[in-house]
Amino acid sequence: MHTGHIEPARLSKARWLRTLPFLALPLLSACATSGAGPTLHAAASADPAAGISAENLSRDVRTLASDAFGGRAPGTAGEARTIDWLVAELQAIGLQPGGPGGEWTQPVPLVRTQLGTGSVSASIDGSTLELGQGRDIYLSTLRPVSAITVAQVPMVFVGYGVTAPERDWDDFKGTDLRGKVAVFLVNDPDFRAAAGDPAHGRFGGQAMTYYGRWTYKFEEAARRGAVAALIVHDTDGAGYGWETVTAPGGENYDVAAAANRVALQGWLSGAAADRLFTAAGHDLAALRAAAALPGFRPVELGTTFSADLPVTHESLMSRNVLARLPGTTRPDEVILYGAHWDAYGDGEPDGQGRTIRPGANDDALGVAGLLEIARAFKAGPPPQRSVAFGFWTAEERGLLGSETYARNPATPVAKTVANITLDILQTGGLSRDVLLVGQGQTTLEDMLTSAASAQGRAVTPETLPERGLFYRADHFSLAKRGVPTLLLMAISGAPDLVNGGRTAGQAWLDGYMACYHQTCDAWSADLDFAGAAQDTALAFQVGRDLAFSGQWPEWNQESEFRSIRGASLEKEAAAPQ
Repeated sequence: MHTGHIEPARLSKARWLRTLPFLALPLLSACATSGAGPTLHAAASADPAAGISAENLSRDVRTLASDAFGGRAPGTAGEARTIDWLVAELQAIGLQPGGPGGEWTQPVPLVRTQLGTGSVSASIDGSTLELGQGRDIYLSTLRPVSAITVAQVPMVFVGYGVTAPERDWDDFKGTDLRGKVAVFLVNDPDFRAAAGDPAHGRFGGQAMTYYGRWTYKFEEAARRGAVAALIVHDTDGAGYGWETVTAPGGENYDVAAAANRVALQGWLSGAAADRLFTAAGHDLAALRAAAALPGFRPVELGTTFSADLPVTHESLMSRNVLARLPGTTRPDEVILYGAHWDAYGDGEPDGQGRTIRPGANDDALGVAGLLEIARAFKAGPPPQRSVAFGFWTAEERGLLGSETYARNPATPVAKTVANITLDILQTGGLSRDVLLVGQGQTTLEDMLTSAASAQGRAVTPETLPERGLFYRADHFSLAKRGVPTLLLMAISGAPDLVNGGRTAGQAWLDGYMACYHQTCDAWSADLDFAGAAQDTALAFQVGRDLAFSGQWPEWNQESEFRSIRGASLEKEAAAPQ
């Protein structure tokens, strides 16, 4: 999952494992356990979902998260091993190649950049404030150049940096940012607004909109000609801690030949921002309050920013893996499942000397879930509609694999019935509920509720909507093109675990988040995959209901994606047959 979570106080791996409830309770009426976890059985039922196996999930995660796969970074030997393994598994299941050209893979041309060690500072009234990379500031670049040099560039505080005419909001008021550094607050203008405040409810309240995402802010800075863009970090507003911000270590990726990028993009730590604003004679807290008002205007900080940093860069070709199970009567209509195969590769040593960040839960488990869904479909009668599976690259680098697919899909978006994405399922055990990200978007939510009810479970809306998780996973590449989507992501709140309730669920969440994007997001025989099997079965059931019907899920009336879907369907209907 791509940068979107709270980073609580770190736990040791041993302490994390002690917080997890390990269960051996009935799941869908029948569950057996093995050394790798409980397995669902058919229990005299013809329902293919009954064969979805927690043991298989554990086995496949153990493989993908092993050192042999090297943390599955794009463009590495770990990618080659991952692609080969996935294709072999899909062939063994009996699926067909699903790429646009009838291939197993889809090329994803990328550029990788890496900032080296150099100098970064701010100048205030003749004094210099040194900014340490990774400590005070975190920077990267998307430009494939040999060095980035920025000399004495004025810094401008732009509040939340939002231009939203449909919400009658403009933070820029015509300010010229050409040749300057734009300094943003993270999240939306109404993130901290109380009832009665002018911004209250203007951007969905606590639920982050796309305007709150760092991607939007960097894009807006580039559109306005800024040299660099910095976001003031705070854990509540970002939804993740400073350690998550710095995890890539100055590395970045972009699709090849992308244009209009700022020279430097990144974050100021909260402490460094306080020091900088105070030294320049500004009160950051007061400016935060002012930025939550519609009348806010950008503030010249009276400081300049300088950086001299070497850059190494390389072009590389990564790959999505695509598979397909053809439909019998409506083969041109497709239900598309998705998960990302990439993780963060090899990084700096942790306290135990480990360097590989194996991404066991994020998102080897989602990949394992898709393989189980493919097996379940193959075990049952052939679907009427085609069912496709997308294993995306470079999600952790900005949803680049799914974005590449969405620009050049194997099935036109108007014929893509729905996308169901698995990205981080819970490994705390059986749960009484499933967490829903982005409540109120599509009618797929009703189908999820029905499927959960059949399991004896409830659907719980995400309890941390300020994280903006709906905009942070691969389904968003399809959603913004109008395809109805459903995202299953367990870390949008504390699951209600059968053993221990939400207290135990919160302990699991806190423990997992201490390992988010770290070396300790690793497979362990002690992890309990029963809850992940429950959620995988739900994802299967929703897709199966669509695959054996003529239903077309819809965006709800208030969704910003409804009009996009309508336009794509109208275009498809008008095209010559």
